[in-house]
Amino acid sequence: MNGNSRGAFIASSAGAFASIAFVRSPAKAADFTGKAGTNQPPDHPLSIAMKDLWDAVRKETNGRVDVTVFPNNQLGGDTAMLQQLRSGALQVMTLDGGILEAVVPVGAIQSVGFAFPDSAAAFRAFDGKLGAYVRGEIAAKGLHAFDKIWENGMREITASTRPVRNAADISGMKIRTPNSRMALDLFKALGAAPTPINFSELYTALQTKVVDGQENPLANIEFARFFEVQKYLSMSGHMWGGYWLLAENEWWAKIPADAQAIITRNASTITDRQRRDIMKLNDSLVGKLQSQGMTVNTLSAADRASMKAKLGDYYKHWKGEFGDTAWGLLEGYTGKLA
Repeated sequence: MNGNSRGAFIASSAGAFASIAFVRSPAKAADFTGKAGTNQPPDHPLSIAMKDLWDAVRKETNGRVDVTVFPNNQLGGDTAMLQQLRSGALQVMTLDGGILEAVVPVGAIQSVGFAFPDSAAAFRAFDGKLGAYVRGEIAAKGLHAFDKIWENGMREITASTRPVRNAADISGMKIRTPNSRMALDLFKALGAAPTPINFSELYTALQTKVVDGQENPLANIEFARFFEVQKYLSMSGHMWGGYWLLAENEWWAKIPADAQAIITRNASTITDRQRRDIMKLNDSLVGKLQSQGMTVNTLSAADRASMKAKLGDYYKHWKGEFGDTAWGLLEGYTGKLA
């Protein structure tokens, strides 16, 4: 090989080896990493939406923001994850406002009994002035709440002992509620015997008859397989539930504005889809739960009115708890409650 050829070969080889080295070099580490937790199984629309959100963010930020999703209470139940979020050990989670109430008292306002007739009415309130007020209170506690609340749905009652057709049927029933004063007070006012139990522990509590029944949206009843340990499903629509998408404020504040904008935009788009998916799923599940052995009854307007009629003192108490401003914003969407 002559000198010119050898020089060309060396130059050519150096370029090839440089290319190989470039291809084989490890991917650049993310600038911002985090963990996100949900309390639902991986195939639940809530967990799917959470994963899709952070997959989209990872792609659009070219890997600068990389958040790993842990569904199905892998990081602990709701209260444990909330503690982790506040301490900075967890960066993102979805949380029902009734449980958030332990840190942000007005978070429970979404759970006022018989306030919203359906999810669409709740969205109007929380996409509007009431939601803006609650987000402000969340921010004051060091958490970032995204603009749109995620759907959980209208809550229905299940039981192993008897159907609930009116206020009399629920009297004395041992019923699980979230660890929420609002939910506990509602069922006490209705004459039941409520017991707070984390969702992650609920199936066992129903199976072992620690409680007779529970209340949750239909999607949660299906995915948690409560039809295996509950006979009766009563479509009471007594309370609406939504999940706030929350981020730990110090972590959020460190993310550059352009990446924050990508996250916020994707969160808004995916929230819209998550709402549609959950509403469609909830609407489809009555027949499926019947086929899985549950006996279903729907409360009439008169039945619901018989329950609401028992809530006079309950409404007055919670109006005092939330204050005139928050309660006035709520009644601007629901009509007069107290």
